[in-house]
Amino acid sequence: MRRRLAREMVLKVLFQLDLGKTDLDIALENVLEEEESCRVKDFVRSLVKGTIDSLPKIDEVINRFAHEWTVDRMAAVDRNLLRLAVYEIMFLDDIPSAVSINEAVELAKVYGTEESSKFINGILGNIVRSVLT
Repeated sequence: MRRRLAREMVLKVLFQLDLGKTDLDIALENVLEEEESCRVKDFVRSLVKGTIDSLPKIDEVINRFAHEWTVDRMAAVDRNLLRLAVYEIMFLDDIPSAVSINEAVELAKVYGTEESSKFINGILGNIVRSVLT
């Protein structure tokens, strides 16, 4: 399965929900309309649903480890990449933390600012070292 593509789709859905206040079903439909793989679609839906359902806990963790930042002050791309990665790290045992971090960093290089990848890597590294050890 093309998990990076799936994570990119999840980012797009989370971004639409976050900034556009788009309906979840419409956001998923918009992003998944050209995807043919049922496995990718199912993975995207699962990640989106899990992230949304766990958002209060995820944001609490991000706020705790994002020194001098709050989730609300972060760039929307950074915020939603962090949310996705933290969901994977905290709730999906079958995905290694290093993979979740790497995927978020790589997507930040494409969709974020010049500093996004370092910012995301630092916060996720702190979370993994503190929460999972």
